[in-house]
Amino acid sequence: MDRFQNILLVGCGNMAGAMLTGWLAGGVPASHFTVVDPQRSEVPAGVTLFRELPEKRFDAIMLGIKPQGLDDVAPALAGLAGRETVLFSILAGVEFDSLFERFPHVGAIVRVMPNLAAAVGKSPIALDSRGLDETGRAAVTALMAPLGTPEWLADESLFDAVTALAGCGPAFVYRFIDSLAAGAVGLGLEESQAQRLAVAMVEGAAQLAAAQAQAVPPVSPGELADRVASPGGSTRAGLDVLDEGAALAEVVAEAMTASRDRNAAMAAEARKP
Repeated sequence: MDRFQNILLVGCGNMAGAMLTGWLAGGVPASHFTVVDPQRSEVPAGVTLFRELPEKRFDAIMLGIKPQGLDDVAPALAGLAGRETVLFSILAGVEFDSLFERFPHVGAIVRVMPNLAAAVGKSPIALDSRGLDETGRAAVTALMAPLGTPEWLADESLFDAVTALAGCGPAFVYRFIDSLAAGAVGLGLEESQAQRLAVAMVEGAAQLAAAQAQAVPPVSPGELADRVASPGGSTRAGLDVLDEGAALAEVVAEAMTASRDRNAAMAAEARKP
């Protein structure tokens, strides 16, 4: 963690903003962060805000812009990314080769795939790097730890799959929560109460699943579902609907495949000069 005491966030929208919130809540000093974002009118107390890139060097620079905006900022930013700088990228689909092409003098690059739960320290954080030794990777792990669970990937090619699961997955879960609440409304519950109950139920189920995954021996979510469902009971009747023809598994697989393929398409776009 001590390696990164001067961090520049280039763009601070939803995702980068969630990470900043998580870092500050996790005890990282606000003085460590500088934000460059012409759209932001304010930042948390103690964080420095600029409208344009400052003329100074940083220990770390994080790209928090949209992937399609990379070529707009790269020429000016490349001068700040020297050998002593680690460049962090949360840009979906933008690969190491594309990043090194635009930042040829940077010391190292780390690709990061978080989700919005970083704001509350509950995000999976997929990581891969080029140019870092084990000490550097340990420093990155320490930096990301306040945001959730850092996971180093075996190969960059896995980012498309991880993006579909950990990056896009929360939206799929939110849609499922919304569908649960809507189903309860259809059964007679008032809408706001149905929403509260659905969110509370999913929160509890997720915490139990996390705890059971760490048990000895571990218990999978599939096993937990079967434990809830007594033979001939009401839960089993509902599961029979979801399990029929593997309908739920198939639609989720289709959604994740579509997200993975879109991520790969964005990577192809980023390779173009």
